[in-house]
Amino acid sequence: MADPATYRPAPGAIPESPGVYRFRDPGGRVIYVGKAKSLRQRLNSYFADFAGLHPRTQTMLTSAAGVDWTVVGTEVEALQLEYSWIKEFDPRFNVKYRDDKSYPYLAVTMGEEFPRVQVLRGAKRKGTRYFGPYSHAWAIRETVDLLLRVFPVRTCSAGVFRRAGQIGRPCLLGYIDKCSAPCVGRVTPEEHRALAEDFCDFMAGNTGRFIKRLERAMRDAAAVEEYERAARLRDDIQALQRALEKQTVVLGDDTDCDVIALAEDALEAAVQVFYVRGGRIRGQRGWVVDKVEDSTPGDLVEHFLLQMYGEGAIPREILVAAEPPDADALAELLTEQRGARVDLRVPRRGDKKSLMETVERNAKESLAQHKLRRASDLTTRSRALQEIADALGLDQAPLRVECYDVSHIQGTDVVASMVVFEDGLARKSEYRRFSIKSAEGDVASIHEVISRRFKRYLEERSATGELGAEPAPDATASTADGAEGEGADPRTGMPIDPDTGRPRKFAYPPNLVVVDGGPAQAAAAQRALDELGVDDVAVCGLAKRLEEVWLPGDDQPVILPRSSEGLYLLQRVRDEAHRFAITYHRSKRSRAVKESALDEVPGLGPARRQALLRHFGSLKRLREAGVAEICEVPGIGPATAEAIVAALSGARDADREKAVSD
Repeated sequence: MADPATYRPAPGAIPESPGVYRFRDPGGRVIYVGKAKSLRQRLNSYFADFAGLHPRTQTMLTSAAGVDWTVVGTEVEALQLEYSWIKEFDPRFNVKYRDDKSYPYLAVTMGEEFPRVQVLRGAKRKGTRYFGPYSHAWAIRETVDLLLRVFPVRTCSAGVFRRAGQIGRPCLLGYIDKCSAPCVGRVTPEEHRALAEDFCDFMAGNTGRFIKRLERAMRDAAAVEEYERAARLRDDIQALQRALEKQTVVLGDDTDCDVIALAEDALEAAVQVFYVRGGRIRGQRGWVVDKVEDSTPGDLVEHFLLQMYGEGAIPREILVAAEPPDADALAELLTEQRGARVDLRVPRRGDKKSLMETVERNAKESLAQHKLRRASDLTTRSRALQEIADALGLDQAPLRVECYDVSHIQGTDVVASMVVFEDGLARKSEYRRFSIKSAEGDVASIHEVISRRFKRYLEERSATGELGAEPAPDATASTADGAEGEGADPRTGMPIDPDTGRPRKFAYPPNLVVVDGGPAQAAAAQRALDELGVDDVAVCGLAKRLEEVWLPGDDQPVILPRSSEGLYLLQRVRDEAHRFAITYHRSKRSRAVKESALDEVPGLGPARRQALLRHFGSLKRLREAGVAEICEVPGIGPATAEAIVAALSGARDADREKAVSD
């Protein structure tokens, strides 16, 4: 690894002008390209405080051996040059968008003598007009089948087209009037091209004139009593209308825009685009990107727009979920490429805002599906476990990982969670949750929960074959394995629960304990294990801010690459522990609120409180009930009912005052 100080530019050598810079590795390959309004300010930030940089940026700097730059006149020129260099050098530390699947397009080969309508994927071809993308190829074929009644354009392959011309007989579509049969000379090349151009105009959104023209022709045919022709035209109109109905109307008829939203986590981001043409959603497309640098949503949007519209068609309006840092310069660049004005903005209200929310939901779903596919891959899970073992210096891959997190609000209702991952997959049946008895901070809570979990482990292990072993007390029903030991599993040697016939849950020790937090939390977990004499379980902490992995007693964290499958797995484990702890904390607070609201009612004991909640189903419904309704509950008299109504009304007023003050 190179020391960034060895290639740091001399003081004053970097200009203050806008420009684009490149970091190169020892072999001269470009590994990162960036732009800046002020090159001096931006580059100095890389070398001023190395320890304070993002871990991925630190990796980039230690992989580089030099930096150079090019001065430009404006921010627009900087954007253009940055895009050109990223495309030319493909730097490994820059954000790269990859399509989460291959989307089909409806293509019309206008560059051929007899244009053909077909479904195409992949790189776009010169001389071909594209519409879409669509979610499914069958959706394109349904649309084409409807439109061929009105625009009988050729759809056959080159081989079928030549063969029909040689034998002088068209294919089946030619006989059922869904192809104008240019292969046998039924129409001239000019007439067939006119049909193809009308087809493209209709797909481009110019639908009104075709329907009006057919309606006029239908009325004219009916006026001269050509009823069969009028019926055919009527069917053609209905076919066009059905094709339009397949495309959802979301905005005004004259609206052409792309709606771009994203969902992200610490390692990846998913981008979804809805293509709106003529007020209708004509297609959608999704990408997934590895966040190889510390990027804001605006940065991701900027990178995406540069890559997406570098060579593609640009609409009149682009709606984005977050404003890019250089929005004005980016809009100017897109306007220059399109040759007409491009509006780039974030929708704030109305139909466009609602559509943006829909696209955001699709982006979140796309990211969740991507993570699910990634987690279900056996090879990927194996690599992740091995990377964790290598990074932490373990003798073998941690096949069982337990993660602990603490949740509370200002030290009240403190709870902790334990989640279990085996072979890289969640084992929800073995999750546990704890009510923390001490309220001395997160570090003390971690020490307590680790102590309680491994005390149970040691006691259940020592209880093998011994009847009457007393398990350590725990705070919730979900952590209690209170059955007495009865024999052992002959395969694992672990105690058997006589009620289930399965090994006791706490009798399985993990290979690795992960705690949510930094060095203090990791040290507390290790101290708890040392006090119990457990020396065969590894411990680490995962800090949220920079995703650093801390080992007990180490002054410096272990930095896993941002694209590492091992870090991805640790994050999933940590996030699941956090989710589980938050869920328990909320349920506990909800129960506490219910109990405290009714505690002040004189003469209302636990049994009658439970009867009230059982009768009404929730505290909200009880608040809405009157004295007469409450009196219907067995054991509740008029005086008690009036006291309940008064107590709940007072609690509601107090909540409102608190909300106003907050």
